[in-house]
Amino acid sequence: MTTVLLYALGVLFMAVGVGVSIALHEMGHLLAAKRFGVKCTQYMVGFGPTIWSRRKGETEYGVKAVPLGGYVRMLGMFPPRDGRQVRADSTGRWSGLIEQARQDSQIDIGPEDSDRLFYQRSVPQRLVIMLGGPFMNLAIAVLLLAVAIVGFGVQEETRTLSSVSACVIPADVAEEVAGQSDSQICASGKYAQAPAAKAGLRPGDEIVAFDGEAIDSWGQLRERIRAAGGRTVPVAVERDGRRLDLTVTPVHERRPQLDSEDNVVLRSDGSPALVDVGFLGVSPTSELVPQPITTVPGIVGDSLWRTAGVVLKIPEKMVGVAQAAFGDAERDRNGPVSVVGIGRFAGEVTTAEGDSALPIGWMDRFAVLLSLVASLNLALFVFNLVPLLPLDGGHAAGALWEGVRRQIARLLRRADPGPVDVARALPLAYGVASLLIGMSVLLIYADLVRPIRLGG
Repeated sequence: MTTVLLYALGVLFMAVGVGVSIALHEMGHLLAAKRFGVKCTQYMVGFGPTIWSRRKGETEYGVKAVPLGGYVRMLGMFPPRDGRQVRADSTGRWSGLIEQARQDSQIDIGPEDSDRLFYQRSVPQRLVIMLGGPFMNLAIAVLLLAVAIVGFGVQEETRTLSSVSACVIPADVAEEVAGQSDSQICASGKYAQAPAAKAGLRPGDEIVAFDGEAIDSWGQLRERIRAAGGRTVPVAVERDGRRLDLTVTPVHERRPQLDSEDNVVLRSDGSPALVDVGFLGVSPTSELVPQPITTVPGIVGDSLWRTAGVVLKIPEKMVGVAQAAFGDAERDRNGPVSVVGIGRFAGEVTTAEGDSALPIGWMDRFAVLLSLVASLNLALFVFNLVPLLPLDGGHAAGALWEGVRRQIARLLRRADPGPVDVARALPLAYGVASLLIGMSVLLIYADLVRPIRLGG
């Protein structure tokens, strides 16, 4: 299969994933609204001209030309002022728009629909309706991550060697030689031969014992190597189905310090802290290792936390996107991307080949694609909880504020203040919508001219 075709399949997979995620998001709103008796006249995936639709019962289901979102049209999203329909106020542009929105919200309401309006539902019911979409995305993400983690696995470093260094390259010169191959660096003769190469270890060897102890994982082997600096120790490997007993003498080297979770410890200036440890000169291969279902909640929670961090820093990160798009700055690999960037990621995944020591198979690719769609749904979940119109969180915030007002009125023995007039927040909604459109355009442009690549 050609690289172009593989790339196109990856993009197609992600396009379908995005479309299905949007459709199910809107279905979350629709099912909840119908459950609580709200009349829904339209369920649409996309915006712009309708390219297909079909009416079933009281609802028109359809697909529109621009697949960048969707909506469910529910009757009575905005309550009329003082419970009555009024004429648009001509005293100001925004007032006119607000009144027009109220009137538009009343247009399709017939006498038979008088008790089927959104604003008439209780606060808890409106919260369920508006949060049904984001929580549908959360459910999709959990399901896909569970399939990817439990069914396929996560990448884990193994005891099998992917590479064996020819020489010992000190940590303080690593940046100077970055980009050069191992053979180019070692050919200069400035660096001593690496202990692993001297002992005869090869890529593909599986280390089963080190210093007289059986080895079960790469993490265990790394600890043994770091503790054996300056000592000659036995090492047992399996090569081509045969067991070989060798000896190695790890040298003392300054290498990055690791914490209890094997993360590099950083100094206050952001550079890695170095410690004197044993060094052998080997690197592990990675493979998918299925995980127990009990690991899914922790992985979902960690992913949600990281996604929320990106969403909360979007204004700051968009500055970096602009600097990269129109200047020489590098794109933040943990920053936001557009649908173009997501499609590029999928294409890179399906065309990735790895190398002879670490080949990438279809199982690996499919697991990563599932994880990408899951990540997209986590982003949709978090982003839609932002309490600003026109996002779902804005409507939820309006319902919560209404509940607070009514509780305060009840405690003070005052009359029910009635529904919150969410339509008054429309000027803010238009501003937020304009910002979102501008951000989308900027991200698409940045993903075209200065893309983030999975391979770095």
